[in-house]
Amino acid sequence: MRELEGLHAVVAIRGGKTVLEHYGEGEDSSWARSLGTVRFGPDTLHDLRSVTKSVTALLYGIALGEGLVPAPEQPLMRYFPQYPDLAAEPDRARLSVEHALTMSLGLEWREDIPYDSPANAEIAMELAADRYRYVLERPVVEPPGTRWSYCGGATALLGQLIADGTGQPLERYGRTALFDPLGIESVEWMAGADGVASAASGLRLTPRDLARIGELVLAEGEWDGRRVVPAEWIRTMVQPRLRTDWGAGYGFHWYLETIAGQRMVLAAGNGGQRLAVVPELGLAVAVTAGNYDDPEQWRTPVAALEQVVLA
Repeated sequence: MRELEGLHAVVAIRGGKTVLEHYGEGEDSSWARSLGTVRFGPDTLHDLRSVTKSVTALLYGIALGEGLVPAPEQPLMRYFPQYPDLAAEPDRARLSVEHALTMSLGLEWREDIPYDSPANAEIAMELAADRYRYVLERPVVEPPGTRWSYCGGATALLGQLIADGTGQPLERYGRTALFDPLGIESVEWMAGADGVASAASGLRLTPRDLARIGELVLAEGEWDGRRVVPAEWIRTMVQPRLRTDWGAGYGFHWYLETIAGQRMVLAAGNGGQRLAVVPELGLAVAVTAGNYDDPEQWRTPVAALEQVVLA
């Protein structure tokens, strides 16, 4: 069906059992690098794009539980002391970690431009000599906390707080704190030209392993009898705090929407990548697709959820 064009894979898990697993074939790319036509299977890694942001939020919660990163209410600029000129500006001094977690920094940031253009703020950040200064010195357009505004730079700041607090590169901490406990062995975390892993869009996982992360959220951070993420963080993370431009709720780097009558906690990425957690059904669904930069890319994962999984 047309609504499922570009679909690469769907994996649905309920009660620890795989209830649906489908793999297709199609054109794919990794960031801007074409992979040609790919026949997808259980072991095929796939770009998660901005689903990475939600995984970064999980890592922040783990590090917070270990006392290694600042609490959400803490002033953000305090943890970037290398920019005293920016911290001296009253508008920027008001920024908190929570403003980064909820993408409400109040700074000018445009990602509605194709990701192959340096005019896109995330691409410009990746090309900047200092990515964190690039983010923090964006013009102030409104008071922080006023409005949700999509911002990969906010996630980059969180990634740096994790790296600074843990003393480990983000990708290494991700492996030891999250992926290894879940038994996820095959992971790629792509980095920019400066070698820093992209907290906003760099992860590549298999759909099966992505669905495992959904199971972890369902279980409020517990896996195989082990506490991986503090339960309080999971509950806090998925509480809606702001509204997106299209009306979804937004927590700490996770979306809250109702699809086909079911309340869902969602992670979303360019091209149609989705991780859907459906608490009332005990269901975790991973969807990967190749509709990158398509204005209607959302149709494929929504159709997969509505017409295939939930049906």
